Amino acid sequence: MEVYPPGETYSDRRRRRDCIGSWQARYRDPSGKQKAKNFPIDKGGKKAAEAFLDRIRTNVRERTYGDPKRGQITLSQWWELWWEAQPDRAVTTRNRKLSNWTVHVEPKWGQWKLCDLEHIELQAWLTREVRGYHTRKKVQELLNQMLRAAVKDGKRIPFNPAADLEVGEAPRKHPDDLRPPTREQFALIVEQLPRYYRPLAVFLEHTGLRWGEATALRWECVDLEAQHFKVKEVLSEDSGRLFRKPAPKSVAGFRTVPLTPQAADAVRTMVDRWRPPEKVTPIGDDPYDLHAEELVFRGPQGGVLTRHNFRRVWVPAIKDAGLAREVTNPETGRLEWWPRVHDTRHLFATWLKDLGVSEKDTQAVMGHERGSKVTWIYQHAPEDVAAKVRARMAPETEGVRTLRAVAG
Repeated sequence: MEVYPPGETYSDRRRRRDCIGSWQARYRDPSGKQKAKNFPIDKGGKKAAEAFLDRIRTNVRERTYGDPKRGQITLSQWWELWWEAQPDRAVTTRNRKLSNWTVHVEPKWGQWKLCDLEHIELQAWLTREVRGYHTRKKVQELLNQMLRAAVKDGKRIPFNPAADLEVGEAPRKHPDDLRPPTREQFALIVEQLPRYYRPLAVFLEHTGLRWGEATALRWECVDLEAQHFKVKEVLSEDSGRLFRKPAPKSVAGFRTVPLTPQAADAVRTMVDRWRPPEKVTPIGDDPYDLHAEELVFRGPQGGVLTRHNFRRVWVPAIKDAGLAREVTNPETGRLEWWPRVHDTRHLFATWLKDLGVSEKDTQAVMGHERGSKVTWIYQHAPEDVAAKVRARMAPETEGVRTLRAVAG
């Protein structure tokens, strides 16, 4: 009997367990490791195996090969790998992604394998089960980022099934609900506010700052002689806790804002009361240490002024001024009050437009990267457009008699 290999009989040779079908396509991946795929016993088995080998060898040669087994991990397993590799982001950004994963994505898709995720199933879930336009948008962004990375990571999956998910149209509010109050209306609101809060309201009207920028203003950033101040940081909120953020909403947020006499008086009033030091404590390892003693605008007890506390005086003030109107949020269905505190920003932009300030300068003072939002959302009133059109039509319509309906 022939010895094969030396010292062992041929009958003792172990059989290969992966040879299940009639045809087995064997190849080596880019690392040199041997792989195999079996094809069933039928007339087309050999051709299918040959076609598979041709395709795999081409992918290996062109460096587009992806090991199918790498797509066998669950989405939860991939989340752990992907999340650990993410660069540092803003606290609010990271927590929003973590919340979207925990609340929306993981319960539905966490145990699904990457290779089993399909576009139409993801789209149906996003449309039917994820409520709210902005929530759908953020969930889609998260899934898109995760699965796009899976495509890049050694071709775990051949394509990104979340790449073209549609989130629908953003809910639209009536133009009347987007318009800010007039300056005359805002003066009525200020009169109804408790005296302590009036300087802040006037300051918001005359500077157009966002809430987090105004409440984060420190005395060291104000130059009364030069009649301006600099926006260098904001106060933001995370799960109900305020923290200092070393940069505004965008790079354009770092800016110098002029001080009107009224805004300067508002600053002086608060500085005379609280006597803040002319220094800015650097943001250390604990951004939740707010150093409220350095702030210009604070709560009545000297602490940081929050949106929630200010809303307690704002809503009664707009009611007493006879301006309050309940508005239904088209996305959440919740009742909200018009006008909002944030409308002071819109009011400021409209004021600059009426004064003839250029769009570019308005954009710079308000901290916008693009000017289109300034001109469209903040500066257009339907009544103004209607008046302009009516004035143009007047020469053609004056003196024209209208028809009267008469009984037959």
